[in-house]
Amino acid sequence: MKIFRSRFLPAILAVMFCALAVRAQDMASFEKRITVKKLPNGLTLLIMERPEAPVFSFYTYVSAGSAQEVSGITGLAHMFEHMAFKGTDKIGTTNYPAEKAALAKVEKTYSEYLAARLQLSEKAGVPDEAKLAPLEKAWKDAIEEADKYIVPEQYSEIIEREGGVGLNASTSWDNTDYFCSFPQNRLELWAYLESERFLHPVMREFYKERDVVYEERRMRTDSSAQGRLIEQFLGAAFMAHPYGHPVLGWPSDLRAFSATDAINFFHKYYVPANMVVTIVGDVNAATTLPMLEKYFGRLPASPTREPEQKALREIVLHEQSQPVYVEGYHRPDIYSPDDAVYDVLSDLLSKGRTSRLYRALVRDKQIAIAAEGGSFPGGKYPNLFYFFALPAAGHSATDMAAPIHDEIEKLKTKDVSDEELQSVKTRAKADLIRGLADNSGLAQQLGQSQALYGDWRELFRQIDHIDKVSKEDIRRVAKTTFSQENRTVATIETKDTKDTKDTKDTKDTKDTKDTKDTKDTKKAAAAGEGNQ
Repeated sequence: MKIFRSRFLPAILAVMFCALAVRAQDMASFEKRITVKKLPNGLTLLIMERPEAPVFSFYTYVSAGSAQEVSGITGLAHMFEHMAFKGTDKIGTTNYPAEKAALAKVEKTYSEYLAARLQLSEKAGVPDEAKLAPLEKAWKDAIEEADKYIVPEQYSEIIEREGGVGLNASTSWDNTDYFCSFPQNRLELWAYLESERFLHPVMREFYKERDVVYEERRMRTDSSAQGRLIEQFLGAAFMAHPYGHPVLGWPSDLRAFSATDAINFFHKYYVPANMVVTIVGDVNAATTLPMLEKYFGRLPASPTREPEQKALREIVLHEQSQPVYVEGYHRPDIYSPDDAVYDVLSDLLSKGRTSRLYRALVRDKQIAIAAEGGSFPGGKYPNLFYFFALPAAGHSATDMAAPIHDEIEKLKTKDVSDEELQSVKTRAKADLIRGLADNSGLAQQLGQSQALYGDWRELFRQIDHIDKVSKEDIRRVAKTTFSQENRTVATIETKDTKDTKDTKDTKDTKDTKDTKDTKDTKKAAAAGEGNQ
């Protein structure tokens, strides 16, 4: 231990010094270079001047994710993300008035086909495909007619032709993000394109893209044992709140919702008050703001709370797959005074090869090939603190429970060391510095802080919140959060059990130590499959 200190202490002190500089001098520098303006329509603009190179990055945060969906339209937030790249009434079409009429016919024929399908299903259980065939043909003929007016991928091609790089988007439970980087002299072109797709979106190729999303779901979830496990895990943990819905949507919804549903979702949630647009790079706020107001000012100017969990819930999947262990505990949202404590717990348990879960399960006991913990799936609403482990060869998913619960008990009953807690705080500062390195990453972090907290400065205040976390805070939060009645467990047990030790033998092994929580889990399992 002394050798470690003598070799690395100067480097650690250097990182701490740099981090303190970020929080003091650089914080003041950011204040001078950042301009924030909320437009009359409710949209927030954040500009950071960073003229190191003649480029800029943008990040558009929309507070609309799968948490805004209800049964019947799950997956629609992600679906609209795809639609946002299909162009506008001016881009991606050869004749929009004619295309608009053709798209209206697509919706009319689809509505007739879907209504007949549902009616026949209710009567017979299985729809009569012969009776549906003429309606389905009319719908597909209408799609073919509308497709005649499409200029494929024109929106993306314009951006690439004009020097845009990294054009992409992502959807989560809490929000949808759009981002890209451009040469500085394409700023107004970007402002026009970005505002235009949210001012005049067109649901062209909707049903073709819906099939693409359905295949995406099959690849990521239905064809993945871990994907199926996480879906079941969240469904069990969240019985009322939409965090229990998959971002990619349920298969039945992906076969039913319409372009009309998508445009209705857009009008409800893609409102300026739900949007923050961040620009970082070689821009001048004084000249840029009026231009951004010109374009984004054109945009015309609102979830269920999860009830308290009171009993253990368990999900077990039997798959021909690598065994997997996941357990989660309900925790408050990111606005809680204890949010920084959960950040510290995540670092203690998961950050690198010195983290507690890695040391205990991977390095020392050698029963897992990976182990981690943290918060999931969102943050704006109460969510979960999870523990995840991939068992090593010869070990089952249930073998992970006892050592994980041992680590949890240590957090509840023993103070972390001064050195361990200080390392967490030092890493948080170092991570902040690394995150400020490039325009794109900085735009994302500033935009998220502005959108979530109403103030970009919260990006830096997070370090202060973590600095104030004490050993007592860690014990207190661990005790209140990590209880058996607040636990949801999901496991994959491998179907082929030839090489798996008998459960009874494992139970009797001298080296296996049952904690109270583990015994209670076994009692619950003996009584049934939990409360899924």
